[in-house]
Amino acid sequence: MSNLYTDEYPARARAARRARAAIATPLGILAVLALGACHRAPPVAPPAQVVALPVHSYSGTYGAESLRYPVEVAARYTTSMSFRVAGKVIERKVRLGDTVRKGQVVARLDAIDAERQAAAAQAALAGAEHRLMFAKQQLDRDQAQFAQKLIAENQLEQTQDAYSQALAGREQSAAQWVVARNTLQYNSLVADHDGVITSENADTGQVVSAGQAVYGLAWAGDTDVNLDAAASDLGRIAIGQTAGVTFPALPGRSFVARVREVAPSADPQSRTYRIKLGLSEREQAVRLGMTGEALFSPATPAAGASPAAPVFKIPATALFHHGKDPAVWVIRANDSTLELRPVTVRSYSERGAIVTAGLTDGESLVLAGVHTVFTGQHVEPVKPLFADEGADEGAAPLAAIPQ
Repeated sequence: MSNLYTDEYPARARAARRARAAIATPLGILAVLALGACHRAPPVAPPAQVVALPVHSYSGTYGAESLRYPVEVAARYTTSMSFRVAGKVIERKVRLGDTVRKGQVVARLDAIDAERQAAAAQAALAGAEHRLMFAKQQLDRDQAQFAQKLIAENQLEQTQDAYSQALAGREQSAAQWVVARNTLQYNSLVADHDGVITSENADTGQVVSAGQAVYGLAWAGDTDVNLDAAASDLGRIAIGQTAGVTFPALPGRSFVARVREVAPSADPQSRTYRIKLGLSEREQAVRLGMTGEALFSPATPAAGASPAAPVFKIPATALFHHGKDPAVWVIRANDSTLELRPVTVRSYSERGAIVTAGLTDGESLVLAGVHTVFTGQHVEPVKPLFADEGADEGAAPLAAIPQ
């Protein structure tokens, strides 16, 4: 008779071995997969895109930058045309933009009262001349009679006094006639110079006072090109300095202008200084009110002078700070990683800064987002939105950015 325990033991052992094998198989697979994952390389993060451009020093400027300023063409001399007497405007002969000649009548006042005053003054002068003539005849007769001792001396003196009064009355009447005649003429507004009407300040039917502006007149002849310079640039603009002037209305043409006047004081509102340039040659194509751009070339150094250190102009958005010192993010050319470079700033402006040390010509500079990058970061430079589209990739000058 067999033992049930001894018969069942081998079956139970086989079942336990099968269960252990079933559990070990998935664990082994997982272990193999985990081991394979340990030997797989981690994924490489793509480089971050940053706005950047190469930075270039001022080529051939010996530490000075060419100045560019917007300009406007204006007449060298302008006057406000006004009547010298008060009255009512009854006629305007010219309009805005009309060309006038010297001596041309451009407006008139109601001159009825002036005409009557002139007529009264002329009549008074005629009466004074008649009295003077009579006094002269009486004086001649009395002098002849006194020589023959026919009249007393005091009678001659009275005649001489009457003649003097008549002579003075005649001079007074003549002066009053001149004033009345001039007043009559002042009722007509006459152009003092050849020029162009630039403004109209009174309408027909309006009563104006003496000296009130009626027209603005820009004299014909020499024209100026005016600009408003910042105080920081005054040291680089001098009387007699030349500049090239271009106008969008005259494409393909350039004009030479010379600084003839620098304002001694700043404008009280804009705090800029008015600079007046005279065109070297009179051009009929250059019309009043045209806008353009003036380019001042930097001053040439004296003979034998060594060029100054390179100077860079960078936008304010490119500046970072390493502690208390200014710095910029430079993209290394060999591996496209970022380096925080301390720089020396000579001066600051509203939109940028002038860097005199710390940069090398041609290095790529991060221009925006300087507070979101870190040292050693792998980046991909991207040109700014307003950079020159026609420039080669990575070679656009920093000056292409509005500053």
